[in-house]
Amino acid sequence: MTDEKQQIQQLKNEIKELKEHLSQSEQLIMDISAPIIPSIVPETILIPITGRLSPERFERIISKILDFSYGGDINTIIVDFSAISEKEIGEMDIFGTYIHNMAKAIGLMGIETLFVGFTPALTQVMINSGVRELKGIKSFLTFRTALQYLMSEKEITFQKINE
Repeated sequence: MTDEKQQIQQLKNEIKELKEHLSQSEQLIMDISAPIIPSIVPETILIPITGRLSPERFERIISKILDFSYGGDINTIIVDFSAISEKEIGEMDIFGTYIHNMAKAIGLMGIETLFVGFTPALTQVMINSGVRELKGIKSFLTFRTALQYLMSEKEITFQKINE
């Protein structure tokens, strides 16, 4: 009987280790699939979103952004959806609502959110998902156009250095 108990305990330990490993792997995937990158524009960060989006993952991304931004010197966040296709959204029929909620939550912290990379297919999904108000959402076709907007707003210019 003690041999059976030892095997059960060994299996429990293995399950515990596997759960810990799975949790660490999920965190690594989350970190990689929504990295936070400093921008050349001061007080601005870029967050390129990649991979399949689900309601749970979208909530984690929003939490990560809010946690990172709290107390920092961030006043603008550029969220880039260029790598997301209609396929990555999957069954997420409330995609537009999540975009709206993300902008509102970040806005409540006094941070402006700019969205880039909405393809025609993503735009259609967003409109079809029932978002009532898109007025507060600033979006740009490319990261470059968003940076040009920010630089204009902050009166920043590039200067060529003569050698």
